[in-house]
Amino acid sequence: MNPWLPFEWIVAWRFLREGRMQTLFIVSGITIGVAVIVFMSALLAGLQANFVRRVLTAQAHIQLLPPKETARALGPPPGANAGTIEDAIVQSPLQRLKSIDQWQSIVTQIGGMREVLVVSPAATGSALVVRGDASRAITLIGIEPQLYFRIVKLPDDIVRGNARLTHSDILIGTELAADLGLSVGDKLRVSSARGGDNTLTVTGIFDLGNKGANQRTTYVALRTAQSLLSLTGGISSIDVTIRDVYAAEDVARRITAATGVQADSWIATNAQFFTAVQAQTTANTTIRFFVGLSVAFGIASVLVVSVVQKSREIGILRAMGITRGQILRVFLLQGGLLGLAGSLGGSAIGLVALVVWQRYARNADGTPLFALTIEPRLLAAALVLATVTGLVAAFAPALRAARLDPVVAIRG
Repeated sequence: MNPWLPFEWIVAWRFLREGRMQTLFIVSGITIGVAVIVFMSALLAGLQANFVRRVLTAQAHIQLLPPKETARALGPPPGANAGTIEDAIVQSPLQRLKSIDQWQSIVTQIGGMREVLVVSPAATGSALVVRGDASRAITLIGIEPQLYFRIVKLPDDIVRGNARLTHSDILIGTELAADLGLSVGDKLRVSSARGGDNTLTVTGIFDLGNKGANQRTTYVALRTAQSLLSLTGGISSIDVTIRDVYAAEDVARRITAATGVQADSWIATNAQFFTAVQAQTTANTTIRFFVGLSVAFGIASVLVVSVVQKSREIGILRAMGITRGQILRVFLLQGGLLGLAGSLGGSAIGLVALVVWQRYARNADGTPLFALTIEPRLLAAALVLATVTGLVAAFAPALRAARLDPVVAIRG
């Protein structure tokens, strides 16, 4: 030990070195605890990010929809007094496909919000595709490709053909292509219940990873959908992506307050999934808390034993003029050094475990199970947490050592 170090550092280091076995065991325990925290935190963070990415692959963070038709009173039942309305028959109206009023100005307004990344208008409705004697009901989605593909990475899901969308093109799913015997370049007649009819060319076949979506979902250019759905110049929804996906609900409320248009966030539309994500976060926090608690008790127990074992030395030091504050700092330093050493070893083991997991945890096709991102912030947090835990755990034994009476301590 460097003789030029402060007195407290020299004494703390000598106490730790004299109790080598105790020091080794407690550092090993802290190392294992920190390794568990680093590994589990990175693993669960990667798992959550993978789940969120999969959920948001085929949908926007926020979607704006036109207001629904409201129920209206048809009038009092037969035999009721004139003017009576409390017993009126209320019938839920049919929800007709309609456009969002003044959607261009709304798109401009939302696009100016600093939290918003992309705003994409869309026209969505039901239609029927016919090829020969076969027909299928589909969901027709009219988009502006240059905007929509920044929200939903549809070109990455194309298995045949490409994602080109002109006024006469259509993109279909693999299941629909198989049902109708379609391939790239084939013609397909599309008609809607509102009288629209058009013959389109299949330019791409996609796989969204969901059989139902591959069977029903189709994409066309926005103007083509507007013509087929009789929404001349109109749109039925506005898709929005934002910088922080977990702030979607707050941003959706702000959009509704600013525009008066109903805004649904992915958190509200996937409430059960979001609850599961929150449960995972809670479980991760609980694991870290109890691991940290066990580390703290381990450090405290070792230092309590050290105070008992070193009582005579502490008494001699106090008789030589060493202050209570210096004795307090000696044991606090021991706790901090134990936490620091364990956190360094634990972070290294946790990193190795993550690298091994990423290398050998694979899907059946050989691709990684899910991507893991090793963030320096996690390692820094583990380092600080373990060191602070060591200092806090050492406080009670350090206070006890500082309060020892020199005469009593020397007599034993």
